Amino acid sequence: MSSTEEQVKALGRRWADAEVRGDTETLGALVTDGFRLVGPVGFVLDRPQWLARYRTGELVTKSLDWHDVDVREFGGTAIAIGVHEQTASFKGTPADGRFRATHVLVREDGGWRLAGIHLSAIGGPPPFTPAGKGAA
Repeated sequence: MSSTEEQVKALGRRWADAEVRGDTETLGALVTDGFRLVGPVGFVLDRPQWLARYRTGELVTKSLDWHDVDVREFGGTAIAIGVHEQTASFKGTPADGRFRATHVLVREDGGWRLAGIHLSAIGGPPPFTPAGKGAA
């Protein structure tokens, strides 16, 4: 396992743990200022919006497992693709799911930081997809 692979997977474990704890201080430190999340039904959140879901209590993540991760490095950028499985709720509505997750990381301040996460449902749209908003 390469040093980059070990570092990226370790960051992934810290990220998943911080999401479960709703730890916005740790999450904020793990991502770049320009961070973006593309959610499983196509919404896009910037860093403040992503963190606010935990600060407001709207998003509660009971479990999050990021596994089967493949890491590739391209200079100062790493792409990590794995499986993201979560038990969560958003505004009291179940948001459980199994997703293919792509993490884009950049070298910043002497280490790796998340610049983006993109989630895609595995096996079709997630059960919380609004009517008429299925896979396109």
